Amino acid sequence: MTIDEIIYFLEGFDGVLAIRPGPDDGSPKISWGDVFFFCSPDGVVPKTAQPFATIVTKDYPGDESSRLDRPDTFRVNIAAGKEAFIDWTGHAPGEPAADDDPSVTDTVIAHPVYGSVGWLAVVNPGRRTSEATRELLRTACQLAHARHERRHGT
Repeated sequence: MTIDEIIYFLEGFDGVLAIRPGPDDGSPKISWGDVFFFCSPDGVVPKTAQPFATIVTKDYPGDESSRLDRPDTFRVNIAAGKEAFIDWTGHAPGEPAADDDPSVTDTVIAHPVYGSVGWLAVVNPGRRTSEATRELLRTACQLAHARHERRHGT
């Protein structure tokens, strides 16, 4: 999967807002080139909600273990919920886990930083994980919509 394929897939769902920070929008330089996905039926970036998925294209301070500094490397991060996290990792968020290599590509893993709160990650989703990545993104989007409905009574 490419970054554009993931964006196209998620923008196909109602109420999904993709934010792509860049030099002209006042966003921090480190976020330029990344993509943040929100549940936003009104098309406005929510002030209190977190993204339900992100695509990062570079290493962030404290999050270098995925080695995103390699050419043509990115990581999709997915908040697909506790059940999906357990299904993919074999343990609950916050519990000790095997020492996965966060730089391995085309493999669903616990997020190297936010796995403790239930986020999953895939570096360069490919042939082995493209369908799983789509399903996890679909689940994350559904969960985000459910949270939005609870908060806003819609």
